[in-house]
Amino acid sequence: MKKTTTVFITGGAGYVGSILVPKLLDKGYRVKVLDLYLYGEDVLDTVKDHPHLEQIKGDIRDRALLEKVIPGTDALFHLACISNDPSFELDPQLGKSINYDAFLTLVAVAKQCRVKRFIYASTSSVYGIKKEDDVTEELLPEPLTDYSKYKALCEDVLLKEQSPDFTTVVIRPATVCGYSPRLRLDLTVNILTNLAVNTGRITVFGGQQKRPNIHIEDMTDLYVQLLELPDEKIAGKIFNVGYENHPVSEIAEIVKGVVGEDGLEIITTPSSDNRSYHISSEKIGRELGFKPKHTIDEAVKDLCDAFKAGKVPHPLDDIRYYNIKTMLARQLQ
Repeated sequence: MKKTTTVFITGGAGYVGSILVPKLLDKGYRVKVLDLYLYGEDVLDTVKDHPHLEQIKGDIRDRALLEKVIPGTDALFHLACISNDPSFELDPQLGKSINYDAFLTLVAVAKQCRVKRFIYASTSSVYGIKKEDDVTEELLPEPLTDYSKYKALCEDVLLKEQSPDFTTVVIRPATVCGYSPRLRLDLTVNILTNLAVNTGRITVFGGQQKRPNIHIEDMTDLYVQLLELPDEKIAGKIFNVGYENHPVSEIAEIVKGVVGEDGLEIITTPSSDNRSYHISSEKIGRELGFKPKHTIDEAVKDLCDAFKAGKVPHPLDDIRYYNIKTMLARQLQ
């Protein structure tokens, strides 16, 4: 795609979006962000005056708004959603209205407005629990929760709309980690690092569950790459994207090693969370040449640096770092 391309990003002021948007602007793209800004209206402040950025505060469920702001868009990233199981389960009907019902409308409006490329951020949790050592894209989704069920249903909806004029691609990310201006401290690596730095102890629930991870810099680099690849490389395809697969107990040891505080202890307690999977990212490497460059160690170090620099005030109790706490407080309808 040409560098004058206009890119539309739902959820562009979110955890991943707030890293992706500046990268796209640096590459010469025009960027429109649609977001409710539930987690702060300042996350894109470093680029808010960029002449190629338009920020739109609004709801993806508002079809009239979509029909007003999507025209002129060449490529669309759909990142917005109620973005984890606990947040979804607070209000399943709300979750469905945002994660599924609004998706049907968004795809329809995107096609109506002649968007050329639609990139959907699904989740590797659609696989559920698999006995296979490496979970590949050929394995059928077996979602365990409503959150992952509707993610999988959206994949089907989008891929059925694939056509020569409407290139669709589904990305199933591992758990993203690392620092972002719209920081989440409710993701595995980020949780453990926050505990290590700010409480002096790491609490691990269970510990043997495998969790695939991907550094936020790699995740956003991939999204930029997906704009630049020819249609035939990605059209109608599904790609896992992850890097390091570790049991949670090993992630805790990595965090402990990077933080390096004397006396830092790891406390393990029982857990009923039996989700455990080891995704394979061989396909995306083989077909798209995508190779992650950033490690969990780097994500932990980046977070430590942010804590030390005062970029994360009140990390243990400010609700903006925790999706479920913010959802409870905002009472979104």
